[in-house]
Amino acid sequence: MARVGGIFVCMLIVAMDAVAGILGIEAEIAQNKVKHLRLWIFECRDPSQDAFKLGLAAAALLAFAHIISNLLGGCMCICNQDDFQKASPNRQLSIVCLIFSWIILAVGFSTLVIGTLSNHKSRASCGFSHHHFLSIGGILCFVHALFCVAYYVSATAALNEEKYGGHA
Repeated sequence: MARVGGIFVCMLIVAMDAVAGILGIEAEIAQNKVKHLRLWIFECRDPSQDAFKLGLAAAALLAFAHIISNLLGGCMCICNQDDFQKASPNRQLSIVCLIFSWIILAVGFSTLVIGTLSNHKSRASCGFSHHHFLSIGGILCFVHALFCVAYYVSATAALNEEKYGGHA
């Protein structure tokens, strides 16, 4: 039964991140359909309400997927390098995946928010062109799914090792 639950959690995380990635890329497409004028590196364009909504939904789904993977993956506390070196390979892998998932969340969420805010109603602007924030954030959602699933699986395996001793 625990395996079925674990598979469900992994599929939920992947589905949420995949939908977030698709929404981020769709937001980029909607943003590119809006009227704009470009001169060298400067650009004037109107905001896209569709891109704003899609980008906001993508950022929210990315955050929810991260919260779910961290809450259900459990707490993997390692306070110093000695603890890390003495830890089991599953625990070490879970810590590395946790760190990378946080980094990817920070970069992906930031790019989605920057791209989304540039499409807010009151933001008809001219300035340096900021291209591809939404699509980069969307792509990072897919990468986030990989690291979150790896974290969840390795953290669960490490907890089972500690609970039952030896191999899970």
